Order: sequence, then structure tokens, then C-alpha cells
Amino acid sequence: MIKGSSHTRRVFLQRGLALVSAAVTVPLFIDNTVWAMTDPLDHKRTQQDSGTDGKILVVIQMSGGNDGLSMVCPYADDAYHRARPTLGKKADNVLKLNNYIGLNKNLGPIKALYDDGMATLIQGVGYPNPNRSHFRSMDIWHTAEPEKETSTSGWLGRYFDNTCGGTDPHNTGSAAIGGVAGIAIGGQAPLAMKGEKTMPLSFDRPENYRYNGNDKDDYKKLNSEMGMNVSADQSPTKPSAPPTVAKKQPAIITPGSQLEFLTRTSMDAQVSSDKILDIVGNYHTTANYPGNEFGRGLKTTAAMIRGGLPTRVYYVSMGGFDTHAGQEGRHDRLMTEFAQGVSAFMQDLKDQKNDDRVCVMCFSEFGRRVEQNASGGTDHGAAAPMFVFGRGISKHPGIVGEHPSLTKLDGGDLIHTIDFRSVYASILQDWLGTASKPILGQQFKTMPIFRA
Repeated sequence: MIKGSSHTRRVFLQRGLALVSAAVTVPLFIDNTVWAMTDPLDHKRTQQDSGTDGKILVVIQMSGGNDGLSMVCPYADDAYHRARPTLGKKADNVLKLNNYIGLNKNLGPIKALYDDGMATLIQGVGYPNPNRSHFRSMDIWHTAEPEKETSTSGWLGRYFDNTCGGTDPHNTGSAAIGGVAGIAIGGQAPLAMKGEKTMPLSFDRPENYRYNGNDKDDYKKLNSEMGMNVSADQSPTKPSAPPTVAKKQPAIITPGSQLEFLTRTSMDAQVSSDKILDIVGNYHTTANYPGNEFGRGLKTTAAMIRGGLPTRVYYVSMGGFDTHAGQEGRHDRLMTEFAQGVSAFMQDLKDQKNDDRVCVMCFSEFGRRVEQNASGGTDHGAAAPMFVFGRGISKHPGIVGEHPSLTKLDGGDLIHTIDFRSVYASILQDWLGTASKPILGQQFKTMPIFRA
């Protein structure tokens, strides 16, 4: 944290600042990297801060292992009702999608999106040799590297790393994620968004992400339009060259310190915590979000999208899905909250006229066992459905893949019919417009999720 008074941009940059949030510290604005990012004449090094041209991905994580068989119910299968005498949903208690499967009755808003061609169901998603540990399976979904016991980067983090290298065709002449690479709503940034060179910004609530240093006035001046144009000698007319550093301070300007900056910051000097607070605090919408953390997270995300941040990926989590006992009422309530939140978010995007440039992907670390347990719940399983929402997805009927067999099982678990990395590859290539092989390590078959 800065102590004392800094009155020049050069001193301010050299001494650094602290941005305090629930999970991210941004300590250094240093040397050529920051000067390039804050120099208004050097637009080629940063993404345009309007964010009006790029497509956006919103990831919803359903933590705990969502019971896919109580979300998308094979109501016409006798094996389903034999395995779940009390939890199985009957034909008159589902929203039918066809003559075999139907949605949980509390997913009415999702059914409306489906009927409107804005929801695609992907059936039987999983991976080979599934792991029933929450932590290990979540790591696999986050890293997209099931063959590795430990990974230091996630699939979205590698996307940030690759596009920052200039491989994103939609950001000609600009570093694709120059501003906020990704924003996660929650107390901790997910592994999925962590790269080798980039880190996401995360906060549970926008008011918890703010500058807490002593030089607040200087920080605001730095982030003002005037501050962007004032050089170290306070000249308002001539862009300044990068600052020079005396030999006695070699630790400040080194490749290592620049790498530290790139790996520890997810905001450039044009996008301050004050801007996020202003965007979210002054946001008004008629969309009816549920009054819980999930609803607030989606509303915050909608506000930031409307505010024109250059962010390409937002991440929102919803917990409570580890339903080992007394599942029925509990899971039904989760379905209500999920449906209300997604529906409000999609309505909000439509009102903004942003629904054609935002894709929402929902996943959980695994599904549940086919057979209910003695406690009226379900235990950790394997394959489960995923949903993708948006105006840009394929037209109705929005069902991809075959439902897994309920009789041909792997130790009581559904056998996946679609590798989750094929979903990722489809999103990377067909939505975000970047090659998937460098990010996923191999080329996975894509699926018809998005319109040509």
C-alpha cells in the first residue's frame, strides 16, 4: 500500500498501489507495460474499452454436483422410476421436451427460453474415467486436463494467454484481453480462469473491490482522462516516454517484474475500481432477479456488460447441489432459483440489446448416481446435462446428443456420450473465435451449438 504523498505520475507508477478485493491484489503499475496501457496514442496494445464489438461468455458453475436426472428427467423410462421410486419425476410432473425427457416442473422460465430458440440442452456430458471427488472433478472441468494430476492453468486462463499473444482474429491489432481479462463473482477466482500470464479479477460484491491506499486522490487523478494525458513532468500536451529508473532500483524494471504485473493484474489503468462501482451502483433494470447471491451475481454481471467493460468472460457460481439427503424439495428450490436467475439475466440482456453477443454456459462437476440412496438423496455420479443459452445458438429443437442409457451403467453411473472438452472446443472456436487445440491440447470434435 502506498504511504505518504505522491504527486507525479512517475512516482505513483514506480511506487505501486494496492487494489484490495476478496481475492485479488494488484500491487504494481510499472514500466513500459503500464505506460503502453495508459498511453491514449497506443490503442494497439489494449482492447478497446467500449467492449461493444466482442462476443461475451458467461459461465455458471453449479457447485456440488447437480442431479441431472432431476433437472432433465427421462420420465418415460421405466428404469428411471425403478431406480428412483420417490425422486423420479412422473410424466404429469415435468415440462415435456419430447416423448422421453422433460424439464423439472420448476424450470418453466428455462422451458420458455427453449421454446424461443434461446436454450440448447447438451445431454450426457462427462469425461473418461470419471472421478467422484468434488475437488478432483472440479479441477478436471476447470483445467480441461484430466490426464494431469496437477495443473497450474485453466482452460479459460489459457484462452486469455493465447489471445493476449495476438491469436484472436476478432481483435485485429489489439491485445485481445488488454483490459479486464475475466471477472469472477465470488470470494475466490476459479482455477478455470487462471492463466500462466493472466489472472482474473474476482470479488464477491463490487463494493469490496476498491482502492484502499493513502494516495486516493492521486489514484483518481491517474485514472481520470486528464491523468491519462499528463506526463511525469506534468506536461499536458506531449505524451511521456516510459520512465527511467536509476541503477540502484533494478528490481523495479525487470522482465520478472513485468511478468509479475502481467500475471497479477486483470485491470489496466483505464478501468478502475471506481468505474466498476459506478457502473454497478448506478445500474437500473426492470428484470426481476432473485434476491440471493446467485441473482445478485448475475445482476452485477449484466451491469458490467451494459457498462461496456472490455471483459470477454464472466464467471458466476451457484452452490448447494450436493444433495445426499432429503433431495426432492431442496433440489426443486434450487431449480427455481436457477431458472429465475437465468431468465432475468437473459431478459436484462435483451432489454440492453446485448442478447445476441452473450452466450451463457452452465455446468456442474458431475451428476448423481442413477439410483437414489436410503436417505432420499443421491450420491456422487458422473455424466450430466449442460445448458447453453443465448440468441446466437442453434434454432429449436435445441437438443444435442443422446441421453445416456439408464441400464448400461458404469458402477451405477451414467456413461458419458459427449466429452465436455467438445463443448469447450465449440465455444472457443464457434463463439469466441479462437483455435481450441492450443488451449485444450488436442482437437476435439465441435458440435452444432451455434448458428453458422
